[in-house]
Amino acid sequence: MPSLLHAVFVAPFLDMARAPTFLAEVLIGGIAAGLMYSLVALGFVLIFKASGVFNFAQGVMVLFAALTLVGLMEMGLPVPVALLATVAVMVALAFAIERVVLRPLVNQAPITLFMATIGLTFFLEGFGEMLWGANVKKLDVGIPDASFTVAGILLNTLELTAAGTAAVLVAVLAVFFQRTRIGRALRAVADDHEAALSIGIPLKTIWVVVWAVAGLVAIVTGIMWGAKSGVQFSLSLIALKALPVLILGGFTSVPGAIVGGLIIGTGEKLAEVYWGPLVGGAIENWFAYMLALVFLVFRPQGLFGERIIERV
Repeated sequence: MPSLLHAVFVAPFLDMARAPTFLAEVLIGGIAAGLMYSLVALGFVLIFKASGVFNFAQGVMVLFAALTLVGLMEMGLPVPVALLATVAVMVALAFAIERVVLRPLVNQAPITLFMATIGLTFFLEGFGEMLWGANVKKLDVGIPDASFTVAGILLNTLELTAAGTAAVLVAVLAVFFQRTRIGRALRAVADDHEAALSIGIPLKTIWVVVWAVAGLVAIVTGIMWGAKSGVQFSLSLIALKALPVLILGGFTSVPGAIVGGLIIGTGEKLAEVYWGPLVGGAIENWFAYMLALVFLVFRPQGLFGERIIERV
């Protein structure tokens, strides 16, 4: 028993102290991954704040955006032109979703809207496969995937670029939804559709804006993950890693998505490297979900979420 306690609670921290440079590499990798998780989670937060429903289709929106971009590039379009065309496609998709899916479901139960996003998931996945095929595609947007050393710490250009881009976009969106008129209107729409309509907030406009912004987030996410691992249909599964981020940070909190992503990213990297050998590895695959389970038991609203009390 003492040897087991030493291996679990003492040895990993001794390893961290003996190799601070390696620890810094692990932490930087975790922060980079965490920012990418935050970016995915933001797409969920935007839709949830606007409609009060979990958007099951966000992961497929990431896939669809990446497929569209790489498909247009394969047709011979330069990267900037293909990127602008992809933005236009995602904005048009936001208009179509609002007109065809959301508008007929105003004031419906949240489960109805949730089921609608499930249907949207299968539609976008099938439509993307029909347009661009199901093969794995390489996405090259000019970001070099090279490693270099700074003060003995090994860094990767692609990961740093992705983390920096995610950090800037997350900061811009946080300011946008906390400080702007549209952000306040969005919170009002999430609380009560009818009340928002009664005070003159254009519900359909808010939904279009939010879905368009979520589409832009999906483009950036698709570019970064696609450049790292290729554009393939398993890309939509990264949305699953955003679920623990949302549970930790709170479904309605933009800052919560950031903090939750950083906790998940750094936590799973540290657990995999320092505690993984004790259990045969693969902690990175389930660490986030176990942490989310703990939060569901002791703080189900998350770190920054609001406790909702309903009287019946």
